[in-house]
Amino acid sequence: MPRRLESPRRSGDATAWLGDDRLFTPLGYEPGYDYPLLVWLPDPANERFDLGRAMKRVSLRNFLAVEPVLAENDATAVDREDAVWRSIDRVCDRASVNPSRIYLVGQGGGGTEAFRIACRHPQAFGGVVSLGGAFPLEEGLFSRLFDVRRLPMLLCCNREASPAAARHTDQTLRLFHAAGAMLAMRIYPGSNPLSKAVLADINRWLMDEVCGTSAPVAASCGRE
Repeated sequence: MPRRLESPRRSGDATAWLGDDRLFTPLGYEPGYDYPLLVWLPDPANERFDLGRAMKRVSLRNFLAVEPVLAENDATAVDREDAVWRSIDRVCDRASVNPSRIYLVGQGGGGTEAFRIACRHPQAFGGVVSLGGAFPLEEGLFSRLFDVRRLPMLLCCNREASPAAARHTDQTLRLFHAAGAMLAMRIYPGSNPLSKAVLADINRWLMDEVCGTSAPVAASCGRE
């Protein structure tokens, strides 16, 4: 039998290694409560990403979180997606996870990857958040349009974005509007997508989804 997680004694002990992956356990973890799970995909260029620090800015109590860590020889999109499923399976085996409340959260290139994976498997996730990662417009990700329309998505943008980035965002909004899909957008000053203000806002958006009145779509832990 897999060992179940225990409540951490201090918030500083809230992150640990789960196999190859980094795991965040909320303060006062209750094994009998099914927690929402955040799967973090950092920007590949951000070698200093700290899951514990990011989650302390999101919430110390509301979520389990995991950061899939790729092996040195894992570089392709298939490898990154497989790492996400592996991490979800590991956490579901070890902790109390609400299988209808699994969210992808990505920064930069990780945000683009979060959009990609979520639209390919929309029934497996409760929603997706991209912190500055562009939606991959050229990849035809709306083939499962009925399910994608029911997937809440949030795009966080920089107010000082380049004209090219602004045009891409405009095209993304037009695509979602035409498809009838859900995309919320927040625009922030400054250049830090992991600031306290941004991540506190992410917590509010996620908790609105978790506690919303709309019935969630049931999903299994992992790929449908």
